[in-house]
Amino acid sequence: MSLLHNTRARGRRLGVATAAAGLLATLLTAAPAMATPDPGESLKGDKVSSGEVAKARSAIEDNRIPGVDEIVHSPNIEHLVNVPKGALKSTNTDISFQGKYAFAGTYDGFTIFDISNPRAPKTVSEVLCPGGQNDVSVSGDLLILSTDSSRSDNSCSSRSQSATIKESWEGIKIFDISDKSNPKYVAAVETACGSHTNTIVPERRNVYVYVSSYFPSASFPDCQPPHDGISIVKIPRKAPEQSRVIGFPSLFPDGGNPGHPTNPGVTQTTGCHDITVLPSKDLAAGACMGDGILFDIEDPERPKLIDRVQDNENFAFWHSATFNQRANKVVFTDELGGGGAATCNAEVGPKRGANGIYDIVGKGDKRKLVFRSYFKIDRHQADAEVCVAHNGSLIPVKGKDLMVQAWYQGGISVWDFTDSSKPKEIGYFERGPVTLDRVTTAGPWSAYYYNGYVYSNDIAKGLDVLKINDRRTDPAKRVRLHELNVQTQPDYFDDDEDDDEDDD
Repeated sequence: MSLLHNTRARGRRLGVATAAAGLLATLLTAAPAMATPDPGESLKGDKVSSGEVAKARSAIEDNRIPGVDEIVHSPNIEHLVNVPKGALKSTNTDISFQGKYAFAGTYDGFTIFDISNPRAPKTVSEVLCPGGQNDVSVSGDLLILSTDSSRSDNSCSSRSQSATIKESWEGIKIFDISDKSNPKYVAAVETACGSHTNTIVPERRNVYVYVSSYFPSASFPDCQPPHDGISIVKIPRKAPEQSRVIGFPSLFPDGGNPGHPTNPGVTQTTGCHDITVLPSKDLAAGACMGDGILFDIEDPERPKLIDRVQDNENFAFWHSATFNQRANKVVFTDELGGGGAATCNAEVGPKRGANGIYDIVGKGDKRKLVFRSYFKIDRHQADAEVCVAHNGSLIPVKGKDLMVQAWYQGGISVWDFTDSSKPKEIGYFERGPVTLDRVTTAGPWSAYYYNGYVYSNDIAKGLDVLKINDRRTDPAKRVRLHELNVQTQPDYFDDDEDDDEDDD
């Protein structure tokens, strides 16, 4: 059945009175329902040449790449289950975790899974709320959803509408998830240029949200250049309807990387794509299009820039960041081709569309990001397979720097960067091409380690659960978290960490 909440459409600004009236959200439960994939990415792209198709078929016959939809993996990876898409059919995106639940974003909305048995996850609820990318973060009873597509209003029944129209809306939506079977849409906050991703800095009374967005235009009334910073939203836990933007700190007072033609092949910096915070160390790392940055968040309302780096030779688009546990390294990813190109091949090579590993040297405000090496999977993909470095997380093992990471159709890689200059892959999982005749966006968007298992939100196939059986990663199975938003990195070895993963 479908449960339809208050059907009243809402205007652009949210106040206490209108919040009480309720926001429109559709809860999809047992029976499938039609969900408009708006504005999700197409799973069919440009045709490839007959020669490229023949080359891929030859590679399959020679066992150099897996066959169409064939699953392959290293001996230390076990594929436990795949949960196909339910009612929400569009592009799958990011994942967050809380207790025995996983919250998986999709361009159509989000799905809540019960993962108390990782070998048999159960769908608890599906919320239809189109507005890509629908990145998710959770904190206590709150779920924050990013909307980075211009909409007619902030309701879940909105339609696409040009950003040139002043009344169009983009930003973050806030849900009450105290009842996982019946999430309630309780608030919305409009932010400049929308919210491509969101990163939370949770405190006892408030949740601060760092909103990343980019690509301003003089023709967009609510997304004007220069767009050289991030929006900071303050959400009072007990009164989320009072959430509001409290600042827009400039991170690039000089305008950031100019991109082409000054730096050919590099995206101009007009904001940030994603931010990762390490609250226990008062640090944040920003992946900001043409720049990588390190900043201090001791005062979360007033972040302070520490250092900034560029790679105008091999990095096209700084996409995401991951600290190691000791906070003396950052892994930045380069989303060459914007997540829509086949870049895991010999022609592109091992340094582009890869990870850049940086050591953090020095102390305090004098800390610097120092480049050490690149890491990229060396399993070449077919020319029809979109493949590039994407979202991953630490695997918490003391004394080691280990990650699991998504690579779109390159699959999932488990790798070791304990030696910053000599990273190496220690495990992998992937499916063969979705098709051979078209460049196709598919494969894992996110791959994260949580309480002993790897959860991957596959763009096309649904939720995958993997288990790593390896003495190098086995100690991580003893680390238990109650909540994980990967862009809000925990202190995995805090003695006060909550071990109870079965809270309702």
